[in-house]
Amino acid sequence: MFLVIGEKPSVSQTLAKILKAEKKEDGYLAGEDCLVSWCFGHLAEYASPESYDERYAKWDFTDLPIIPKEWKLTVAKDKKAQLAVLKKLLGRKDLEYVVNACDAGREGELIFKHVYDLSGSTLRVKRLWISSMEDSAIREGFADLKSGEAYRNICEASVCRAKADWLVGMNATRGYTTKYFKKLAVGRVQTPTLAMLAEREEKIRDFKKEKYFTVYISCGGMEAVTGRMDNRKDAEKTLKECSGRQAQTVSVVKEEKTVSPPKLYDLTTLQRDANRIFGFTAKETLEYLQSLYEKKLATYPRTDSQFLSDDMGQTAGKVIETVIHSDLFGEGILSGMEITAPDISRVLDSRKVTDHHAVIPTVGIGEADLSVLPEVERKVLALVASRLLCATGEKHIYETVKAEFVCNGYIFTTSGKTVTRNGWKDFEDMLKSSFKIGEDMAEKEVAGNKELPQLAEGQTFEGVQAEISEHFTSAPKRYTEDQLLLSMETAGRGDFERDTEKKGLGTPATRAGIIEKLVSSGYAERKGRQIIPTPEGMELIAVMPEYLKSALMTAEWENDLLRMEKGELESRDFMQGIMELVEKILEGCRNIPESELHRFHQRESIGSCPLCGAEVYEGKKNFYCSDRECSFSLWKEERYLSGMKKKIDKKMAKELLNTGRSHAKDLYSAKKDQTFEADIVMKIEDGRANFSLAFPKREEGKQKGKKGK
Repeated sequence: MFLVIGEKPSVSQTLAKILKAEKKEDGYLAGEDCLVSWCFGHLAEYASPESYDERYAKWDFTDLPIIPKEWKLTVAKDKKAQLAVLKKLLGRKDLEYVVNACDAGREGELIFKHVYDLSGSTLRVKRLWISSMEDSAIREGFADLKSGEAYRNICEASVCRAKADWLVGMNATRGYTTKYFKKLAVGRVQTPTLAMLAEREEKIRDFKKEKYFTVYISCGGMEAVTGRMDNRKDAEKTLKECSGRQAQTVSVVKEEKTVSPPKLYDLTTLQRDANRIFGFTAKETLEYLQSLYEKKLATYPRTDSQFLSDDMGQTAGKVIETVIHSDLFGEGILSGMEITAPDISRVLDSRKVTDHHAVIPTVGIGEADLSVLPEVERKVLALVASRLLCATGEKHIYETVKAEFVCNGYIFTTSGKTVTRNGWKDFEDMLKSSFKIGEDMAEKEVAGNKELPQLAEGQTFEGVQAEISEHFTSAPKRYTEDQLLLSMETAGRGDFERDTEKKGLGTPATRAGIIEKLVSSGYAERKGRQIIPTPEGMELIAVMPEYLKSALMTAEWENDLLRMEKGELESRDFMQGIMELVEKILEGCRNIPESELHRFHQRESIGSCPLCGAEVYEGKKNFYCSDRECSFSLWKEERYLSGMKKKIDKKMAKELLNTGRSHAKDLYSAKKDQTFEADIVMKIEDGRANFSLAFPKREEGKQKGKKGK
């Protein structure tokens, strides 16, 4: 008897069907020789600081750094019942071993490890590592289970990544927040990603557009243009001296160019195209692809490879044939096209396949009813299928022509392009046609793609028409999700050795989450397809030191984690570097100039502290003493006054601090259900503010209340 633990119920149910474990129990499925259960993603995560010591509930810089000696895990309320099921199963004496069937990657290792550690189990661990949820792939995977020990390095890298994020995030966020009196969330990958957005925004804000001019002539059914002119008088002079004159062709340069087929999709390139073409966010694309994976229509989503392994040639051929005979792009579209034999060898390279091969469809699309797929999933599946056809298609060949003309001594140029073989772009055009993708959503045609008439040197054109065209220089464009993903993927690339394998911010599996976190935290926002930093995001980046904004440092960490996966770097060496970074961050916080500490608050003194005499300032929930050693504060929602539906506002706080009392006209008596007026009197007893009411003599005996509503 053995136990199988999957990452999600839907995946585990598919595994159980293959293993014939179909008897439903509480939180698991049972068969003759196996049990199958599941997690709900991350069942357990590293606990917050206050779980280690109650004093950490109050953020205090003097408590930093917070570095757990023994790391604790915490489980969300809605997941505790399933964890109890897994603990009970892992403790059964009739089990020989447990199979880690969580997603085959770094995060899957971490999800399983946390559950296994919390259970206290000593069961032998085996690993199911598959890239497809097809029945055949699952059977092959179970027939070739590896020891869990074989994936120890990947597991160790996942633990180090999670601990590093916790240590940097918790300490840096608390450090900067307590120093600047403003919540400033700092993240290992989040901060340099936000820095890229902020840097682009600064360039846009600082941009000053400049006017310039060009002169173009029309002759022989085409147009040719001068270079940029910054002075309108120069353009007018050129216009005057060329209008109605003769233009002569002085140069014609033709060049044949080829565009090789694109590589297959890894997750990031698929997310980029899905954003550019269909407007899907990176998170949405991952969700749709995950669903297709679980429906056995696409292979494993979270991959960073764009190749298939050398032994997958036959599989790729079957998938291509299945795609061609499917109605994924519309009934009969592919079968009506003239398709040459695919060059599958171009997409095979085991050396460039790490944990998982590129994303491709499965042969399951041949049997599935694609018409019932949600439209969004069908679009993603079509992207993946068309990319497989493109990647194995023929080269795209075209001829460029660049011509130069002279008109009364002035030089004009034009360029054109003629496609001689469309090749793999036939499949790209088919995708655009199937989903009615116009130029506003697909890649727009660029200048120079027009076809020119036949030209020869010495050819002349009489009576040319000339026009002036006015232009303005353009500011840098804001990031779209497509462009941001590319920048994250290539961050720091120029600073690494050429043979360094891992470069960039985050991994294909985590980049979507980082973007979503920036948006949900209020540091960035989406406007159409653009992602722009908010004022809060700009403020955060303004106070961050360069090394925390640096894409290079985070890219180096990702490379170190990959080296750890390969056994080339010890986890203790990686964590030692993280500890040094945390200390560097806190030392930087200690050295922030006093004049900088209140940059987010143009603070107005409310009055003097009745305990120590220091200035009192307004906070979000209270009026607090500026001396951190002093405990005095006036809470805006003070318990005694709340019973009379009264909050302490700034005016009242000033009066209480200056005179010890403040007159209020709208106090509420629940007993009489009416409002009344009185003086609120403050006295300091045992370092705390206590309140009472005093009624001025002129009001005694008078009934001035108004009936409450």
